[in-house]
Amino acid sequence: MANAEDRLRQAEPAPPYTLLEPPGQTVPFVFNAPHSGRVYPPEFLAATRLDPHAIRKSEDFLVDCIFSPVIDLGAPMLVANFPRAYLDVNREPYELDPKMFDGPLPPFANTRSLRVAGGLGTIARIVSETELIYAGRLDVNEAMARIEKLYKPYHAALRHLLARTHVAFGHAVLVDCHSMPSTRDGALRRARPDFILGDRYGTSCAQQVVWAAFEFLGELGYDVEINKPYAGGFITEHYGRPDNGIHALQIEINRGLYMNETTLEPNANYDRLVEDITAFAARFVSIPSYGLSGSQPLAAE
Repeated sequence: MANAEDRLRQAEPAPPYTLLEPPGQTVPFVFNAPHSGRVYPPEFLAATRLDPHAIRKSEDFLVDCIFSPVIDLGAPMLVANFPRAYLDVNREPYELDPKMFDGPLPPFANTRSLRVAGGLGTIARIVSETELIYAGRLDVNEAMARIEKLYKPYHAALRHLLARTHVAFGHAVLVDCHSMPSTRDGALRRARPDFILGDRYGTSCAQQVVWAAFEFLGELGYDVEINKPYAGGFITEHYGRPDNGIHALQIEINRGLYMNETTLEPNANYDRLVEDITAFAARFVSIPSYGLSGSQPLAAE
């Protein structure tokens, strides 16, 4: 855990992302951790109404570290250095709430999505479902700067990784790695399953991919659901093109499996989870490639 975390803290100021790569990519898989960034800009912390602990509630705590063994299996992993509360790359580039900003948004901004209405646009209004991030409005130029300096370079790097993998292997599988709160809000506080796999209701990857993940995790003793309630966000939907040989699968880990959600610290089960994810990934990156190349050529972007 420490080595992977240190690699994310070396650069100051931090670049938009860290690309962790094996000496040579040997499998057609790309892993992505868009929400585990934990380099909080000082000016952001000064602008938020939340304390440094509360602002981290939307962070996919240590998910990049949990999945880092995939590098030794021959797969690259892209990791956001900036936190989700600062900028969310699992959204459209301009999914923005006009009530958050001083000044007009560009006319092409998507201001009416359900994610914007829920406070979770490209620049989020809330963390932990209810807690407001900012004390006042943001300068609209600040929003545009975050998109230009962070969002666009991140997605350029992800597109390059997938294109490179597709050229080398004839197909590519993107695994988008996330975590989720252990319970749902509400009077009953119903527990969530251990893992939720999202394939955009069967549209973002070949079924053999999602069912292999379902089977391998189940054989390790975990409770697994598909698409309920998380079917995958913008990244899964945007990059998953199975007809073109690019498959995208979102994996959500229940945070209660490996962390104390109040203190934001690993719990006693953390090491076991890493061992299980390593075992899972070793089988998953070795699934047969038959039928994964798609039926249509990949169009140039």
